[in-house]
Amino acid sequence: MNNTTRPFALVIHGGAGVIERDQLSTVEEASIRADLDAALEAGRRILAAGGSALDAVEAAVVALEESPRFNAGKGSVYNADGKHELDASIMEGQTRRAGAVAGVETIRNPVRLARAVMEQSPHVMMIGAGAERFADTQPQIERVANHWFDTGTRRAQLDQEQARERTEAGDEGLRGKYFGTVGAVALDSQGDLAAATSTGGMTNKRYGRVGDSPLIGAGTWADERCAVSGTGWGEFFIRNAVAHDIAARMAYGGDTLLAAAEAVIMRRVPELGGDGGAIAVDRDGNIAMPFSTAGMYRGWIATDGSRGTAIFLQGD
Repeated sequence: MNNTTRPFALVIHGGAGVIERDQLSTVEEASIRADLDAALEAGRRILAAGGSALDAVEAAVVALEESPRFNAGKGSVYNADGKHELDASIMEGQTRRAGAVAGVETIRNPVRLARAVMEQSPHVMMIGAGAERFADTQPQIERVANHWFDTGTRRAQLDQEQARERTEAGDEGLRGKYFGTVGAVALDSQGDLAAATSTGGMTNKRYGRVGDSPLIGAGTWADERCAVSGTGWGEFFIRNAVAHDIAARMAYGGDTLLAAAEAVIMRRVPELGGDGGAIAVDRDGNIAMPFSTAGMYRGWIATDGSRGTAIFLQGD
């Protein structure tokens, strides 16, 4: 069998915990599904042509970053100061190469800068002003003013969250809210795996807060067995090293991809008080998409060519 005819797989997510069924109009749902499908197509074209999983996940995430409907890139949420700070990471399974950026403010597509960190620097992660200075040396990285990320929907979410903060004590009001993140995982026709994740973080975040999305092993992981991208309450994904834990359960415990993903997302994270979801694919093309929130924007292309998008329960 020619390598370019071997089956490939692609899974994307547009965030978990941000959707309530009774608040999603038919028109908005159709728009979200269209954007998910466009991101799938961006990755599929690369994989169908025999391209790499790394190129495919980058392309899919860029497409999601360009949509105002997801909390990444154009649709990024506001921090407590009314600005946007964006995070992203990318990882190649066979080589374990990885790149990440956090707290960037002028990068139109943070996942592209994360890949530049991986390929054009000796480092894995750059943050804030340092990452912006590195971007100055990368002419292929498109820059925008911070207000380019402004949207009315995200401003309303900030106002709502700050109002809630003034009237509610503790963190329980955060459960299942404002956790939109985007990500992609892929298996290519060479049998290689890759993962990428991008986010605007948590609405009303402050004091330089960074979640799991740019942290290799927490929000993103890829090795020779599987690729994982997470979305949810970042503090709990960090504390549980969620993406790596899924891979480790396969490597050391012999779990299937689905068993490992469900153990971490559906049991381990909720046991400590968090919630969220993940997408994952293994070297055999098996797919997992568990989530413990009301819904998770997601889309997939399986090795048999079947394709779909979903928001709530499977196929719904």
